[in-house]
Amino acid sequence: MAVTASVPRGDVTATLNYYNPPADKSAAPFNFVDTPPAGQPQRNYSDAAHETLIRDVRGQESAFSLDRDAFQVLRDVPESAERAFLDDEAIRRNYYPEVERLLLDSIPGSNRVRIFDHTIRRADPAASRNPVTRVHIDQTAPSVEKRVRRYFEGDEAEALLRGRYRIVNVWRPLNKNPVESFPLAFASTSTLEDADVIPIEHRYADGYLGQTAAIRHNAAQKWYYLSGMTGSERVLLECFDSESLKPGSKIGGRVPHSAFVDPRTRPDAEGRESIEVRALVFGP
Repeated sequence: MAVTASVPRGDVTATLNYYNPPADKSAAPFNFVDTPPAGQPQRNYSDAAHETLIRDVRGQESAFSLDRDAFQVLRDVPESAERAFLDDEAIRRNYYPEVERLLLDSIPGSNRVRIFDHTIRRADPAASRNPVTRVHIDQTAPSVEKRVRRYFEGDEAEALLRGRYRIVNVWRPLNKNPVESFPLAFASTSTLEDADVIPIEHRYADGYLGQTAAIRHNAAQKWYYLSGMTGSERVLLECFDSESLKPGSKIGGRVPHSAFVDPRTRPDAEGRESIEVRALVFGP
């Protein structure tokens, strides 16, 4: 039986790691996704730690939406046909179709989904990917357009880019018990200023260049989390929405997020395990 009494609940002040520019202020910030070439740092910028108020949305989940906040909480999601989440091919075969259907059902007007990757994170020193405790956005506008052209060609790509297109990250925990350690924090896009979004060149081993964004600290940003998140819940994190490019649009379409260390977490709490699936979503 899940032990819930020890799960931290309610608003909390915790440390979030924001963007600190390269020592050489004239250098463009970059990050190597995998092992960097000899003589190169993993990244050329650092972190600026700030104590941040993070509000608990538990009990008011429906008050937030993709169009206004660029994040949305979904509850009572049926149990997945994928149980182990250990084999990438099994995840693609069993879990991807469920994510596609969830996005089509949850985002009004959406009519096409192209899932392009997933990442499993475990709060374990031996894991290949750990929770990321750095405030970031997964994509920028130029990188999303580039990704559309990567997966679609010619006239099809041009037609998709003329319509509404987004990147949405579907995040869920894999723990059997409610999440205690390294919960996920996310800031409403409505409180994010353009000047606080810093493009980061994302360098892959195969030579592909993407772009993510780091975030400067700004006390005006409003941060949230969902306490004790369970496997029947999902957080949709909208990394980009083409509607945000239209003059006068009130849609921000980009959600800063980060795992964080909750100071109330028990020292022996179960390590958080999670999967995030990233998808291009088209329409209407």
